[in-house]
Order: sequence, then C-alpha cells, then structure tokens
Amino acid sequence: MRFDIVTLFPDLFGPHLSQGITRRAFERGQVAVQLWLLRDFATDTYRRVDDRPFGGGPGMVMLAEPLERALAAVQAARAAAQVPAAPVIHFTPTGAPITQALVRQMAAADAPGAVLLCGRYEGIDQRVLDRHVTLELSLGDFVLSGGELPALALLDAIARLQPGVLTTESHEQDSFSADGLLDCPHYSRPELLATADGATLPVPPVLLSGHHAQIARWRRDQQLAITQRRRPDLIAAARAAGRLSKADERAVAEAAQPDQPNTAPGAL
Repeated sequence: MRFDIVTLFPDLFGPHLSQGITRRAFERGQVAVQLWLLRDFATDTYRRVDDRPFGGGPGMVMLAEPLERALAAVQAARAAAQVPAAPVIHFTPTGAPITQALVRQMAAADAPGAVLLCGRYEGIDQRVLDRHVTLELSLGDFVLSGGELPALALLDAIARLQPGVLTTESHEQDSFSADGLLDCPHYSRPELLATADGATLPVPPVLLSGHHAQIARWRRDQQLAITQRRRPDLIAAARAAGRLSKADERAVAEAAQPDQPNTAPGAL
C-alpha cells in the first residue's frame, strides 16, 4: 500500500518513519510513503499557498490552484507506478472519528493506501474538497494546527497491524479489537512495588497463580468493568452483537454499581 502525503511540513514525518517498532513496516516497504511539499506547486515568486478568505474573517485559507496541481501530480505519479487508485483523505475537526475498524480496513493486505491531504490555517478552499476528497477524518473533538498529526496517527495505526511488525496476539488484544472492548490492566516486575511515600503495591494475586482459566476470566472482567465505566456505548454495541456471555453480563452489572471502586487503573 502507498500513502502520498501533501503537506507544508514534510520534515515532521521523517523521525516517525525511522523510529520505533513501526519503522519495520516502512523500511520493508509494507507501507510506502511519498511526501509532497505543497509549496513546490506554487507558481509565484513567494511560493504562496494561502490568502485571505472571501467574505472576510480571521486567518488564511489554503489556495485551490497549488492544491489542484499537487493532487494532479500525485495521481499521475501513482498511475505511472501502477499503484491502484486510492481515496483522498482530508483531516479536519469536522470529519468522522478515526476508528480501529477503519484502521483495520485500511491496513488489509489488498488495501491501496491513500492520498493524505494535510491542511493548515483556517482550512482548504472548499472547491478542492468538493472535487477531490473521498473521506474527511478527525482525531477527536478538538482542534489541531494542521493535518500532519492526524496523518501520523493514521500511519502509525496502520503500520503496527502489518505482518511481522507486532505479534498477532499483541494487536488482537488491543482496545477496540476482538469484542470491541477496552483493554485490561497489565503488570510486570516487581511483584511488590515500594513507593517513595511508603506504600507497598502488589500485583493482583490471580496473575501469579499460574491458573490460565482464572487469569483469562479476571482479564475479561477487568475489560468489561473498565469499558462499562468509561465507554458504556461499547458495552451496548457488544451486547447488541451478541458478544456478551452470562458471566460477562454479571461482570458488567457489578461494574455498574455506583459504590464499586475503580480497581482497574492502567494502560488501555
């Protein structure tokens, strides 16, 4: 799969493509990335890519003409490389949330990748979006300075699902995977953690028991409890899909009790 990224700041991508475990996917060519500097497609002396908005108002708008030329060059390059046609994705706070289901779809072996359009300033001339954009995506209900961070997040999420980057078991147990629940807490050495304020924090005894069935049930109950408290909508979706057993429902009911302490801190 190939990702063509149209951006004003291509240098933001270099460290991400060469660091961390996901670099394996980029180094092996499982996820190919081509960066396109938008200013290269400006024709004036100052390489201008933005101007004031018609109708007045604050900020600047990214100009249509450099973007039109950039997208034409991207599509021509993909065609010359015999790369399949791919969606054009624009990152914006008004877009749909990026979900694990979408990531899995885009990470599939037969997926073509995408053209990632990274906006800046107040946004992109709407005529470009209307003509070219297939999908608009967002990281959440907040505003960033541009589309580069969402593009990096999407690339990371896709790269880590490529064969050989992680073990299959690792990403199958992620939050939002398998049954669509949040992940359970995880612990490692030491068995007893002595803190600076004099507390002693043990690992839950069940994890040291060696009883695999009990450990699996404990982890499942923790998943259900955390999800019920933090994302009850995911519990409702799992229930509607028939993914909750009677034992699961008992764990959910217990977690829903108002006086239950939150015994499941940790990474999700």
